[in-house]
Amino acid sequence: MHAAVPDGATIVELGAGAGRVTRGLLELGHEVVAVDESPEMLAHIRGARTICASIETLSLAERFDVVLLASYLVNETNDSLRASWLAACERQLAPDGCVIVQRHGLSWFDRAQPYERVTGGITLRLREVSRPTPDLLAATMEYEHDGRRWTHSYTHCRMDDDRLEAELARAGLRVDSYLTDDRGWLRARR
Repeated sequence: MHAAVPDGATIVELGAGAGRVTRGLLELGHEVVAVDESPEMLAHIRGARTICASIETLSLAERFDVVLLASYLVNETNDSLRASWLAACERQLAPDGCVIVQRHGLSWFDRAQPYERVTGGITLRLREVSRPTPDLLAATMEYEHDGRRWTHSYTHCRMDDDRLEAELARAGLRVDSYLTDDRGWLRARR
């Protein structure tokens, strides 16, 4: 993602959580505004301005070089909610800016299986994987660190290129380029 944006870009990270991505962006010299609706999650972020708000209602006075919608939020099953998140991306975008979106790679829906791995001292477990329909995948992600455990259950929808491009177009955006071989990360512009 860093290679797809200007050096020192101003970035608004939507759904920042506890700042896992925020920290890396700050270390790379970006000015970051971290937005999340959980004050408990935002309390863990250092070095960035934080805003406690829902993405769908966010309307800041300032505009950003980059709007980041990561964590597979675009795979949301609620069409109306997804559309409101993409509209928020467009609202916060500077005239020459870009939106960076992360989605599940297309093969993820077919191959996702329970797993456990350790990365950065955090144990990640994907559990309870099921496929209610061919285009939906339900699972629980478990994070464990220093004896503390947090779980997040979700259902995500398959977002192929045509559907993604149509969703972006409704928000006034278009795919500029895919940033990874699995097309999981992409850059969009007005």
